[in-house]
Amino acid sequence: MRRIIDLAFAILSSIGLLPIFLAVAILAKLQSPGPILYKAKRVGQYGAIFEMYKFRTMVANADSFGQQLTAYHDPRITPIGSFLRRWKLDEIPQFINIIKGEMSLIGPRPESPNYVQHYTQAQRQILQVRPGITGPSQFANRNESEKLKNQSNPEQFYISILMQEKLQIDLEYIKKRNFYSDTLWIVRTILSIITLK
Repeated sequence: MRRIIDLAFAILSSIGLLPIFLAVAILAKLQSPGPILYKAKRVGQYGAIFEMYKFRTMVANADSFGQQLTAYHDPRITPIGSFLRRWKLDEIPQFINIIKGEMSLIGPRPESPNYVQHYTQAQRQILQVRPGITGPSQFANRNESEKLKNQSNPEQFYISILMQEKLQIDLEYIKKRNFYSDTLWIVRTILSIITLK
């Protein structure tokens, strides 16, 4: 049932958002030389590696001259990219990941293989479910770059503090998740985008 709902929502949303998709694709192309989509390697269900799609919001090849984490006011982010991030428009291509069966609407945020290697055996339970576009840990850390901005070693702070908090939230979520709770997370996410909170 969860898979059917994911597919229906992703397909219908992709059709409904097609004009926005095309407009954002044009903006992403005009912002700077480089591809429209950014493909990030992520760890999915059962540890499978997949490419998560986003509209590119940084200069081309940003990964080659900066850390994986996005810093507060990261200079690699283009002006158009900042707008796309603010309204979460860069996330739209992840509907493709849902249709492909790599992601779900609601679930733990997919993590980079570089960070998953730091998971404990207990934390790897998170990999028993499909990762999601949104969910409790994403919602709690939607201002993640601000939390990292005053850290002398942002990556170490992320691994030792923020990632641990996110994993704890997600482990609690997968124990209790149901159709009703997932519906609430969808509504909360939409409201937070509309109100920019």
